Amino acid sequence: MRQAAAVQFSGLETVFLRAREDSVEFPYLLANHVPMVLIALDRLGASPERLEQWYEQYHESHALPPVPPPIAPVVRAQWAEALGDRTREADYRAFFIAETRRLGIDAVIRTYLPAMVNGLAGSATHPLMRLAYGVLKKDDQEVGTALGYWAACYLPLPSATGAAPDTDDPGRVLADVGNIEGIRDYEPETDLLWHNIRAVAALPGFRPVIDRLAFNADTPRRMAATSLALFAGTMDFSALHSVTGMHWLRLVSPHLENAEPFYRAFWQVIASLVPKIGFPALPTAEALEEMRRRQAPAWAEIKRAAVSSDDEHDVSLVFSALQEEEVWKDPLYRVVAARRVGLIA
Repeated sequence: MRQAAAVQFSGLETVFLRAREDSVEFPYLLANHVPMVLIALDRLGASPERLEQWYEQYHESHALPPVPPPIAPVVRAQWAEALGDRTREADYRAFFIAETRRLGIDAVIRTYLPAMVNGLAGSATHPLMRLAYGVLKKDDQEVGTALGYWAACYLPLPSATGAAPDTDDPGRVLADVGNIEGIRDYEPETDLLWHNIRAVAALPGFRPVIDRLAFNADTPRRMAATSLALFAGTMDFSALHSVTGMHWLRLVSPHLENAEPFYRAFWQVIASLVPKIGFPALPTAEALEEMRRRQAPAWAEIKRAAVSSDDEHDVSLVFSALQEEEVWKDPLYRVVAARRVGLIA
């Protein structure tokens, strides 16, 4: 066990000071969830003692490395030259923290994020997660760190071509992935989520996916509903990220002049994970309604279960489901949250 903090059971900010010394990833190329989970735990009602305990347990069990040493300052006029270079994490973090302090959260996102939309898949979308939680916390340093994380782990997928969309149904886009040539025998470098995303995105038949969905004011709601149905029908780890990712994107989108490219890029990522989820068919409307009618514990009990869990994805899913239910008013969020933390089967 690492040496305890000087002030035992410190609050969120003191734990955060230590967490910011850690790299955004740990071996092998896995996302460090600590800052985001600490924010979620705090908002779910975790005590200062629990925040401290959770951080120490995660830090030790995952052997979180420190931020790597800087290599060279990122220059504003050439800031995009090293996109995707993980060795430049410290440089990009320093640059974007300074830019966030100079411009403010809203302006820094509007200024820089559109140029990185095609890299949303980097580190399996967890830079988006860190950005969303930084926005939620209104924390300049977290927003800057998240943008630096996005830049260092940038993973470009096929960009939009402007081809005419052919459906307004997000579920149809997912269902048709199974028809792409080579989709059932591709081979990722490892089983990491982002390696699967990269391998699927490299298939020639995958390129049109990003253009297929007709986008209008109701599309984010339909995407959120489809994500929830996908997770409810499978309770799959990859599908979990469709629910949480829609939450993250909803938090960030007000800071973008045009959020549509980001929703398209995110749905492209979810489409790329369809093979890993097992080519599932979405539940019927009748099946979803039956799920909604299930008896599930109150949110207070679900939140206590999440706070007591050492699984970062339990905390992430419960917090996102809670926040999404407040917006979309779908009781199925409470049902899947209760299922995720084992309160109902």
